[in-house]
Amino acid sequence: MAQPHRPVHPYRIGEAAAMLGVSADTMRRWVDAGRVAAERDEHGHRIIPGAQLAAFARELARPENAAVEGRPSSARNRFPGIVTDVVLGDVAAQVEIQAGPFRVVSLISRDSAEELGLVPGAPATAVIKSTNVVIERA
Repeated sequence: MAQPHRPVHPYRIGEAAAMLGVSADTMRRWVDAGRVAAERDEHGHRIIPGAQLAAFARELARPENAAVEGRPSSARNRFPGIVTDVVLGDVAAQVEIQAGPFRVVSLISRDSAEELGLVPGAPATAVIKSTNVVIERA
């Protein structure tokens, strides 16, 4: 049986920006441009209702709105960032990428890491496609 919906948390500009991995200034510009609706709380601060933020996040994530770098792919979870560490083993390499507020660590072949030129400071995108995703509530 479906659970009744509880009221959804409203987000202040900074919180919304953190959720989307952008700066508060970018979030303010989007609100000012009308890309996402905001209201004022009792203190005059702009807040974005959770449902509005969720809809906007879905819109941002649509493939035609995401930077797909011209390569068609069935993976939709892309995290562009910067390589922060590479540990080369005999066969495998552990690659760490900082993608906005997210740290992504991947184990790939050493050959792949070398062919891609993955070194600290290099731009890279973590592309994640998985059948097992763990979700935690903040």
